[in-house]
Amino acid sequence: MPATDAVHVITVEAAVTLDGLFRERASRTPDVVAYRHFDERSASWLSLTWADVNRQVARWQAALERDGLKAGDRVAIMLRNCPEWVMCDIAALGLGLIVVPLYTQDRPENIAYILNNAGCRVLLFEGDEQWNALAEVREQLGALVRMVAVKDFAGRPADSRVKSISDWLPQSAGETRHESRDSNALATIVYTSGTTGRPKGVMLSHHNILSNVYGCLEVMATTFDDVFLSFLPLSHTFERTCGYYLTMMAGSCTAYARSIPLLSEDLQTIHPTVLVSVPRIYERVWGAIRAKLDEGPPSRKKLFMLAVEVGYARFEHAQGRGPWKASFLLWPVLQKLVASKVLARLGGRLRAALSGGAALPPDISRVFIGLGLPVLQGYGMTESSPVACANSPRDNIPASVGVPLPGVQVKIGEHNALLVKGPNVMLGYWDNPDATRQIMTADGWLNTGDTARIDEGGHVYITGRLKEIIVMSNGEKISAVDVEAAIARDPLFDQVLLLGEARPYLSVVAVLNREYWQKVCTASGLSADAHALGDKAAHDMVLSRVAQQLKSFPGYAQVRRTVVTFEPWTVENGLMTPTLKLKRVKVVERFNAEIDLMYAGH
Repeated sequence: MPATDAVHVITVEAAVTLDGLFRERASRTPDVVAYRHFDERSASWLSLTWADVNRQVARWQAALERDGLKAGDRVAIMLRNCPEWVMCDIAALGLGLIVVPLYTQDRPENIAYILNNAGCRVLLFEGDEQWNALAEVREQLGALVRMVAVKDFAGRPADSRVKSISDWLPQSAGETRHESRDSNALATIVYTSGTTGRPKGVMLSHHNILSNVYGCLEVMATTFDDVFLSFLPLSHTFERTCGYYLTMMAGSCTAYARSIPLLSEDLQTIHPTVLVSVPRIYERVWGAIRAKLDEGPPSRKKLFMLAVEVGYARFEHAQGRGPWKASFLLWPVLQKLVASKVLARLGGRLRAALSGGAALPPDISRVFIGLGLPVLQGYGMTESSPVACANSPRDNIPASVGVPLPGVQVKIGEHNALLVKGPNVMLGYWDNPDATRQIMTADGWLNTGDTARIDEGGHVYITGRLKEIIVMSNGEKISAVDVEAAIARDPLFDQVLLLGEARPYLSVVAVLNREYWQKVCTASGLSADAHALGDKAAHDMVLSRVAQQLKSFPGYAQVRRTVVTFEPWTVENGLMTPTLKLKRVKVVERFNAEIDLMYAGH
């Protein structure tokens, strides 16, 4: 990283542990603003310096010790992103405790399983809403000695283990504690989403995460002047590493968004310089832009696409992959009329947008890059802390996931599987040596389960998922992810599941966008009534729109049948994981009867 930026960055050696990282930051820049958050009582945004947070961490540690917790005990955090998440995490790590993050929207039975599997002693949660959601599994929470609610209860729960944070935390405490220990000691157990079967607990050490954070900073330098807007859940390792520990290592400020529905307002208030997000957020922004363009005059859409085309050509030229063009002379005008207005809706100060967790469609990254927002796609998984590869501002190939981070190795294994090795690779799965042996070789290579290719420059291109390759009865192989992504480009389809394993042809189960369905039916003269979804005319119309998106695919990859619904697949109805990955097996079970009809007689 540039020398000017490196001065502010805390090295892995100086930090040793994650709580040591915080200790160094609080010592070096105590009066710098660390966090901004919205206070509901005062209806205003408040700021906390590193010194403020340090004083609070000492109170948390005193409370944890009073409850008898000792090094090695597990503490679970089930909160939306907020300063209390950080305070609890650092306090626990400083006492040698092991942190287990939980998703606030996860299903109660999953939460109970994780708490019991990890043997958690303390659970930090929000308040009444979560307490009521856990009602059906409370008898399974016997191992917990303390449950702490951040928000005051409307009524006091009968369980004596439950306390509100105002009653649990002491008014003051002494110095913050940082127990010295091996950097390779277990720091956290992060449970994977569990698209099939029970979640597995990924064991990550202090060094796993610290080395990953430092590697990320070598790819994209970050400074005191940067402001991150945090909205991915901190229970997601991508956010925890890149939106929490990374800002701590670099000394940047983190602002916690109020919610996804209020994200647009928060962008205008906070004016972040860096976003850390999964593709779904960029897809939503582009979807909103596209809808407005479709409603406006054709001239506006032509001007927008011209700005994207010229802007992207300028990007390719700056990267050394394209020639200078006379059209670049139009950029000052296109920037003023188009690009600056779009980027103003994102706060107006963004210098980089990080994308991970899933593949970002190239046409969407092209739009944002063309408008002047560098979108940097990376790749990884919880088991690699999580970043394994990433694009950098100076070497950005949007179709790829970049090159390995410094110190990380990648290679192609059997069946074109991408293998990863480095200091960021997990210690193994908690209490599950069989699962560990299945995913890791004896010499430390992690099998990601994704297929890939690597070009001469070392850039990695993800080509599919080993478990998501459909093999039809005629032997043809299709990447379900590629076909689903292509169909989802049509705004009619909110969610898509491709079927065809051991079948003679492909079919699709999809969730339709109700608002867009109304528009399509009006234009086609069809009834928009929900009952009309089963009509042949409606089926044929949906099928034709699917075919339109799959024109570039080979003949055997064409879809011949569809089942559609308006009911979205969500975490709440058990069809999505907390990280918004589709539970394919569960969706198939839900639509089993309809799927049988699609293949009847074949």
